[in-house]
Amino acid sequence: MIQHSNDFEAVIRAARRVSTPLIAVRTFDPASALQKMLATLGSKTESTPIVQWDVMRGIRHQNEAGRKVLAQILDGRDPETIGPTDALSLAHRLPEDAMLVLTNSHRFWNDPAVMQGIWNLRDTFKANGCTLLLLASPGARLPEELAQDVLVLEQPLATVAELEEIVRETFEAADIGQPSDVDLGRAVDAMIGLSTFPAEQVLSMSLTKDGPVFDQLWERKRQVIAQTPGLSVWRGGETFDDIGGCENIKRYLQAVLRGNQPPRVVVFVDEIEKALAGTGTDLSGVKTEMAGTLLTWMQDHESDGTIFLGPPGAAKSAVGKATGSTAGVPTIAFDLAGMQDSLVGASGERLRAALQVVDAVSQGRSLWIATCNSIASLSPELRRRFTLGTFFFDLPTCEERDMIWRLYLDKYDVHGDIPEDEGWTGAEIKECCRKAARLNMQLREAAMYIVPVSRSASDQIKALRQQASGKFISASHEGVYEFSEMTGSSRPARRVIRRSEP
Repeated sequence: MIQHSNDFEAVIRAARRVSTPLIAVRTFDPASALQKMLATLGSKTESTPIVQWDVMRGIRHQNEAGRKVLAQILDGRDPETIGPTDALSLAHRLPEDAMLVLTNSHRFWNDPAVMQGIWNLRDTFKANGCTLLLLASPGARLPEELAQDVLVLEQPLATVAELEEIVRETFEAADIGQPSDVDLGRAVDAMIGLSTFPAEQVLSMSLTKDGPVFDQLWERKRQVIAQTPGLSVWRGGETFDDIGGCENIKRYLQAVLRGNQPPRVVVFVDEIEKALAGTGTDLSGVKTEMAGTLLTWMQDHESDGTIFLGPPGAAKSAVGKATGSTAGVPTIAFDLAGMQDSLVGASGERLRAALQVVDAVSQGRSLWIATCNSIASLSPELRRRFTLGTFFFDLPTCEERDMIWRLYLDKYDVHGDIPEDEGWTGAEIKECCRKAARLNMQLREAAMYIVPVSRSASDQIKALRQQASGKFISASHEGVYEFSEMTGSSRPARRVIRRSEP
């Protein structure tokens, strides 16, 4: 597996040495990939004819040797009028050791003529030591007719060492001296997950005479990550201190965050059972392909993860999103539905691109947290990838509800008699306080406009509790969750919970 740019260059150098004719490079930064490819030529850079094609400029030379070759093979034709099939046809006339680069080749290689043109070059280029370099987007997949004949490489995103060099060079160019070790580390942390070009751009835009403005640097990084379909950086600042109850899972995650090799990023997948619904039965095969890609990636990268199961409003999402802020690491919202596309194969490409970003941001240390309201549709293979276990979030107990009331009474600056809240979730307590504050109501009056999920979906919650009993870890207390028909307690209809002192 290629993890570093040096590995990438070494593989390309080896491929050129044995005359590999067809190479596809999946990259976020085509210009950087081409630059690294040329760097592998060493002293032969000027003597090796290099020509490049793109849809706007046609075919053009990259060095003097390439200019001479084009003058011979174009026969007076305007290079800007050369299409992809014409470029592939002309490639048969290239001299030994030449290189032809096709930019954004994934946009064209499914065309039958282009696909055939690429395949036709295999034996010709192998015989004369030439190389066809196909630059493509991350996650792009070759047509099956070419899959066995083209060497596919992934260019890794910028490493820590490369980002450190970018920071030093940018500081030097701005004539503000060299960065301190602290500023260097903070700048690199804010740029991990970017390719070299956007990393240099966001750093330059965030730089002042006093050094980087780190808030701006992080914000621009969030915007760049959000350009990847299905990815966004969670902006909420809630921590475990802002969540009442769920003490067991909070204690467990604290141990994970403080343990050896703590995660550098939290990946949050909300309602994963809905995102992967239809796996194995969908006629298009999209969900099945995406599930298989995710399973393979998590296994190959030995990613840790945990599944949160429970009824809606039981704080599953709140705990998941607060984990990153508690640890001081970014939380990436991973929206599988947002990665789906109507074009065949495009969904898989988007998922693989998103996973490459996660790998770069985490530097191989990601913590996956997935929530679900029903676990029946999740395959055993998927559940097994979440190696840190499955936790069941039940409706909060009386003591937990008291803790939750105090948090939201403080947050929304409301007070008064607490309504009858048996069976309420934390989300419903929050909504009651929010309504009371927004509509200038008493809490008991606001409660009249809330129907708790324990009443509206009582049968489903009972079935979920029975399903989880004895099988999953309790999010609230130590040990395995156990359900009894006697769970719950009666309480007085009126009580007052005082808000915390300022």
